[in-house]
Parts: sequence; structure tokens; C-alpha cells
Amino acid sequence: MSTTRGSRLALPKRRPLLTIAGVVGICVVLGAAGGLITAPQIQTWYTTLEKPGFTPPNWVFGPVWTLLYALQGVAAWLIWRAGLDRRIVRLALGLFATQFVLNIAWSPAFFGLESPILGLVVIVPLWFAIVATMAAFSRVDRRAAALLVPYLTWVTFATALNYAIWTLN
Repeated sequence: MSTTRGSRLALPKRRPLLTIAGVVGICVVLGAAGGLITAPQIQTWYTTLEKPGFTPPNWVFGPVWTLLYALQGVAAWLIWRAGLDRRIVRLALGLFATQFVLNIAWSPAFFGLESPILGLVVIVPLWFAIVATMAAFSRVDRRAAALLVPYLTWVTFATALNYAIWTLN
């Protein structure tokens, strides 16, 4: 198995399907962890909230987030394969990790603590972290940055939804 300059964290250059499946799987599983906090609140607290007319049906969120986490995984994989020996790759992946942590933190803030305002406190920096990640990704592989466009679009929508729920409640 060849790796980039002997780095223990480098992805093998061979078996790309195996490594992409692994990275995508990690992103989807970690992202789904927020669902463990969200799911019980959907039928209880969330139903009691006033929501704007542009609120999607509840069933939309699971498939959308699964797709977005998969796209994030592919994007991160493209960057990782560019070589951890490159400073810009390490920076890009650090920004990716930061936005991912913020993403995961949103569910406990909004649903776990039943606090739309705390959701906003998390989602606004998340939006900026995604933009920064996309900028760094574009310096390494423009395809990776492009894969994050649907994610940024959805988080923009989610920010508007979160804000509307906060103002209505």
C-alpha cells in the first residue's frame, strides 16, 4: 500500500473505492449522530413550535442530510488524497473538521437544549466555516469545493429556517 510521504494518516493511493467508501461512511455515521438527539424531539418539542410556511416536511431532512454528509465525505476524500504533506491540505482538512464539529453541535444546541437561539449561535459560525472550507478546498481541488455547494445552500436555508423559528417562538 503506497501512502503520501510515509504519513500514517495518508490514504492509500490504491483501492480508491475502499477509501472513499470509508471516508463517506465516517461522515455519514458521525453526521447521523445528531439524529439521535433530534429524533425524539421531532414528535414532542418541535411539533409545539410555530414554523414558517417554508418549513419542509419532517421526512425531507433525513435524506437531504444523508446526501450532504456523503458529498462532504467525497470532498474530504479528494482533499486528503492530494497529500497531507502539503500545508494547504492540512489547513483545508482542519477547516473541514471545524465546520463538521459545528455541524454536529447544532442538533444538541437546537433540539437537545430546545433552544432556537442557541441553534443560531452555532449555525451562523457554521455557515462561515463552510465558506472558509470551500475557499481552502478550491485551492487544492475545485471539485471538492463544488461538492460543498449544495451543503452551503442547505445550511443557508437552515439558517433562515432557524431564524424564523426563533422569531416566531
